[in-house]
Amino acid sequence: MGSQRNGFKKESFILSVDVGTTTIKCHVYDKEAKIRGSCTTKVVPLYPEVGYVEMDPDAIWKGFITVVKGAVQDSGIHIRQIEALGLSTQRGTFTTWDRKTGVPFHNFISWQDQRAADLVKSWNRSCTMKAIHGMMKVLYFLTRQKRSLAASLIVFSTQHVTFRLLWALTHYKQVLQAVAEGNCCFGTIDTWLLFKLTKGLVHATDYSNASATGIFDSYQMCWSGFLCSLVSLPLSIFPRVENTGHDFGSTDPSIFGVSIPIMCVMADQQAAMFGECCFDVGDVKITMGTGTFMDINTGSKPHTSVAGLYPLVGWKLGSEVVYLAEGNAADTGTAIKWAQELELFSDVQDTSDMAYSVRDSDGVCFVPSFSGLQAPLNDPKACASFMGLKPSSTKCHLVRAILESVAFRNKQLYETMIRETHIPITKIRVDGGVSSNDFIMQLTADLFGRKVARPQHTEMSCRGAAFVAGLEAGFWRTQEELKKLQNTDELFTPQRAHKEGASSPSREYIPVLQSWEKALRRSMNWYNNP
Repeated sequence: MGSQRNGFKKESFILSVDVGTTTIKCHVYDKEAKIRGSCTTKVVPLYPEVGYVEMDPDAIWKGFITVVKGAVQDSGIHIRQIEALGLSTQRGTFTTWDRKTGVPFHNFISWQDQRAADLVKSWNRSCTMKAIHGMMKVLYFLTRQKRSLAASLIVFSTQHVTFRLLWALTHYKQVLQAVAEGNCCFGTIDTWLLFKLTKGLVHATDYSNASATGIFDSYQMCWSGFLCSLVSLPLSIFPRVENTGHDFGSTDPSIFGVSIPIMCVMADQQAAMFGECCFDVGDVKITMGTGTFMDINTGSKPHTSVAGLYPLVGWKLGSEVVYLAEGNAADTGTAIKWAQELELFSDVQDTSDMAYSVRDSDGVCFVPSFSGLQAPLNDPKACASFMGLKPSSTKCHLVRAILESVAFRNKQLYETMIRETHIPITKIRVDGGVSSNDFIMQLTADLFGRKVARPQHTEMSCRGAAFVAGLEAGFWRTQEELKKLQNTDELFTPQRAHKEGASSPSREYIPVLQSWEKALRRSMNWYNNP
């Protein structure tokens, strides 16, 4: 495909950037979806107080510019050959800024941040919530609509933006003043980057990012006026919501020397789902990065959960909306990185061999809950812990326990997904940095009793955003064309017999799982005030 944009005719490419929790990556993709150039930089989280997790907006912006220029340089092409830009970002991390100057009022408050935990707890225990739950139970009794049953059980979470934003509105005076003056913009990372890239011309997001905030009504496909009035969030600060594939405007030429059309804005987990070509109902994608995110394609209707799975908009392309149901565990890569900093191992690549070097974990259990426990347990006050330590415990036992805990949380999420959705699973594809660990992959396959596939390139968020941007720009034509570009997978097949049924663990892991579940229970509610 040739490009004549900016008077430059040559082979054209798609540029895609993924702003994750620990890194910012940029890849240049050609027509065969092969990576022609790459650049990565680290994201440095800030921990100003216990439970607070922030990011410096200036550092994110500088990192973004660095990786774009670096990837283009690495590819050996001219930036004029870039046909379109796709943007994938972590979800639920937000800031607020001055609409006129674009200057943020505070650092990005991360999706991992726990500062609103007490606020969330007080709301979940409030008379208002009890009244809402009561009304919804009555409505469910009368209508038998599962959505009413789900609403009767709903609890707020710190991972959603709602109460962290409410915290910011009550603690930062300049934000409140800007709201009063009609001069405040709210946005997750994608929205803020769009604002910066277009020099303040565009204040927008897409449906996939909006649906992950907890403030968006995925049934009505708009910001929830009811929730905003309930907790006193001003609707005036929210960005407009556009299709995932959309002409969001172009980068200001002063930034990269040319103007690049921004054709996709997408939340990272939904982007990974798209990058894995999980286009069909029943397709499952597991991304194991900083956290684990398990998503199932539920088709044209949002899934209504009663156990903590979250209904998300996967993507909206044209008039077609695809929904996902998602469960997550917040501390997958976090736990492995913590163990490395503790010098349990020097190279992450060694961990699989270390785990296989011992027969079992010697009774040691690890609970990976630095940011609380998510579905199906939903306890923000849980602590991370090692249990069952003894004088015979070695580094290899501890490492094995950590890796086992990742697979055990995968099993919990998978069982919840099957129980909740009643959708037959068609395929399971796993990506993210932690998926390179063979021990975790094999144990996950054993515990699921199913084949799980790992692509050659595990960074799927970038690929998904590139695919959507390319479709929107006409670089690629159809989703079927994208499926043909998929990499050859490595398959992990269950190695143990499953006499108890397809979803039952092998017999040797039943007592280990039981011990681990006991450790989970003992770690729960740890940080409650006496």
